[in-house]
Amino acid sequence: MRRIVVNGVGRETRVAILEGNRLMEYYMERPEADRIVGNIYRGRVENVLPGMQAAFVDIGTGKNAFLYIDDCLSPGEEGKNKPAINQVVTQGQEIVVQVSKEPFGTKGARVTKQVSLPGRYGVFMPEVDYIGVSRRIQQESERTRLRNIAAAALQPGEGAIIRTLADGASQEELTADLAFLRARWQRAWNEMKERKSPVLVHRDMDLISRVARDMLSEDVEELVVDSRACYQEIRELLAHYRPSLTDRVKLHSGPADLFVHYGVESEIEKALRRKVWLKNGGYLVIDQTEAMTVFDVNTGKFTGNHDLEETVVKTNVEACREIARQLRLRRIGGIIIIDFIDMKQDEHRARVLEAMSQELRKDRTKTHLLGFTKLGLLEMTRKKEHQTLSDTLLRSCPSCEGRGHILSEETLLGELERELIAHGRDDRHEYAAVEVHPHLLAFFERHQEELTQASGLDVRWQSNEALDQKSYRITQLGSK
Repeated sequence: MRRIVVNGVGRETRVAILEGNRLMEYYMERPEADRIVGNIYRGRVENVLPGMQAAFVDIGTGKNAFLYIDDCLSPGEEGKNKPAINQVVTQGQEIVVQVSKEPFGTKGARVTKQVSLPGRYGVFMPEVDYIGVSRRIQQESERTRLRNIAAAALQPGEGAIIRTLADGASQEELTADLAFLRARWQRAWNEMKERKSPVLVHRDMDLISRVARDMLSEDVEELVVDSRACYQEIRELLAHYRPSLTDRVKLHSGPADLFVHYGVESEIEKALRRKVWLKNGGYLVIDQTEAMTVFDVNTGKFTGNHDLEETVVKTNVEACREIARQLRLRRIGGIIIIDFIDMKQDEHRARVLEAMSQELRKDRTKTHLLGFTKLGLLEMTRKKEHQTLSDTLLRSCPSCEGRGHILSEETLLGELERELIAHGRDDRHEYAAVEVHPHLLAFFERHQEELTQASGLDVRWQSNEALDQKSYRITQLGSK
């Protein structure tokens, strides 16, 4: 059973996707957050870098966007011999691009010339003569039917990609969807084409609208929302996209907070932890970096009932389910390495690989399972589409600067000792006052005598709560 829970009361809009009452995906929009993925801009090429086969494009967001050569080519052209980037774009040229990836850290947004407007059943491409069908629609007769409907609905020079939700849709539904998207594009372009670059041509829908368009389908039992305004917005959108699903939208009117009622708040808190427990007593340790995420699988409290090898395999299979869930929930992308508990037999590795493959099929984000390395590590990749959950909800610790560790008391003591010895070489210095955080005061006081002997200074301590626990401050030096 799938359920969508929407919290629209307050300054943040939050959406939780539940499967079997377990939180699988979580999305959030804040009023001050400027989400730009899906936005279409008329920008100006600032720099062309032939050595990188890329260009930087000013789209007016304060940080130049990155345009790679593959994102300049039409679908079907990627595998052919690529032209040089300076044959496709030139410095100072005005081009229409769409943001495909949010900016991350110091990197600007990634953009593409393959402009598209997503609808419920199709993705309309106003400048690409191409028709594609989702790979998840596997029946060949249905793929042919949908392709023929799209070909009849499109005008010369236009293209479309038929989405998975179009499986079984009528000719009227798909044709109306594409016509609606064409009208949106023409209206947006006519309003903006006379304005000076860089300029926003089209803004993608907000989170509530995308939920109604992309996530609510026949396999969703209900969509529960706690805001009457959001409730009305979703029902109005469904009246256009899918009237038959309107009755599945429910307004939550109970006294309990909606996310607390469905256990979402506690699941979000768990999704920010480094350690995740499995149902059978095993656990995962998750370490994320900008380029790579590593999952370490451990048996933990699970000892099994038979032999060790069977215990290991059961834990690894259970870990596959939880890892696939964590990838979706934490919005993890890039290179992913999984260190399963060592398995001796090839058939057991094959069993775990198949379990991982089955779980990843439920993921709407593109994944690529590469298999086990010679060291027994499972390699895979997942498309980076959004900021991770931790990047959205957390900020780096000002003390440890995101490392997760701070200098130990012993290390700080050594640094202070060396600094005091240097000051003690100056004959004018007989006394030193040192400020430390209250939590460190007792430790430093225990070593006062040895610091005095090493430096020749009379060392005195001062407590200062404003200091962090990874530093100290020498506030006074002079004669007694």
